[in-house]
Amino acid sequence: MKRETLFLKIVVFLMGIPVLALCLFALPSIAKEAAKAFPAYWVYPSIIGMYGAAIPYYAVLYQAFKLLIYIDKNIAFSELSVKALKKIKYYAISVSILFMASMPLFYLVGDADDAPGLILFGLVIAFAPIVIAVFAAVL
Repeated sequence: MKRETLFLKIVVFLMGIPVLALCLFALPSIAKEAAKAFPAYWVYPSIIGMYGAAIPYYAVLYQAFKLLIYIDKNIAFSELSVKALKKIKYYAISVSILFMASMPLFYLVGDADDAPGLILFGLVIAFAPIVIAVFAAVL
């Protein structure tokens, strides 16, 4: 195994840990607090959308890991790599769509706390996967 791809494989693995921690610890507490202050018909679909975004996120990490394996096998410029990049593009777009669906919760919290920066923070989170999708499409 090449040293460079080993480092990248470790980084891909480490990228999954914070999202797992968010799903296990942060989102349940956010849901409890938000349910106290906002209507349930806004909170729970948004939280479900955030949990749902974790699934394609982990699919992107898996495809990136497969791409690194292809690089190790010297088949980086093959049809398998192109398929992996296409899947990364579609998964990244789905993550962005799911986060955009949860933006009403960001708006409600930002409006209640008079914090417009929270809305911008939510938009950054929602548009970051689009950047990844564009780079995957270009590659």
